Amino acid sequence: MVYLFADAIYESLRQQAGLKEGILVTWAILLDGSKVLIHMSLGNKESYEDWLEHFRDLVRRGLRTPLTVTTDGAPGLIKAACAIWPEAQRIRCWVHKMRNVLDKVPEEVRPLLKPYLEAVRDAPDIETGRRLAEEVVARFGEAYPSAMRSFQEDLDASLAHLELPAVHRKHIRTTNLIERSFEEERRRAKVIPRFRTEKECLKLVFATLWQASERWRRIRFSEHERRQVQRYREERHARRRQRNHEERKATVA
Repeated sequence: MVYLFADAIYESLRQQAGLKEGILVTWAILLDGSKVLIHMSLGNKESYEDWLEHFRDLVRRGLRTPLTVTTDGAPGLIKAACAIWPEAQRIRCWVHKMRNVLDKVPEEVRPLLKPYLEAVRDAPDIETGRRLAEEVVARFGEAYPSAMRSFQEDLDASLAHLELPAVHRKHIRTTNLIERSFEEERRRAKVIPRFRTEKECLKLVFATLWQASERWRRIRFSEHERRQVQRYREERHARRRQRNHEERKATVA
């Protein structure tokens, strides 16, 4: 397992009209390029404790540290992912990032701003991404400060996908696969009724996503991409060893 993704979807319970049950979902991209659904549990998307237990279940089942973990900006989710896999590179979902930024500008400005955000997202490398991000802030910061604060929040994680193989980037920069797959499967099934119990909710959502996952397409993972991923892993290990060494020196001093 190379790339891990975590997100949540919500479904209504008939017995609790107006309330929605959160389903925490993780899936992964494996070294052969396949995308697999690996875990689901009930919980609050924003809850650190719920996500922590969700991830602990994966570790108990033998999941090793992934190379990356892609999440949205939910603080509890981010905190739990970093607590369980501090060595993994966290990637911020661009679908959520762009939605958050564009929601903070007037509707007529969105067609102007969106291509600038896409240029940052699609930059050829992380250095170019940082430079383009600075240009976006310089151009729009004075007129739309709240949007630019949202854009700059967690920017390193938003740019992290640019260090990975180019053919993988569009697949690992977003968690939108689950939401898109779930909605597509709902359309295929015409309707999924509200659930009467939590157990029924989890069971039927799992069946729905499992059906959808069988149509997920593999991504290319040639020997070239495997070497790139291994080099990236080694570089991260080297940077971490250097950081730990510097921290020990500072402690002694």
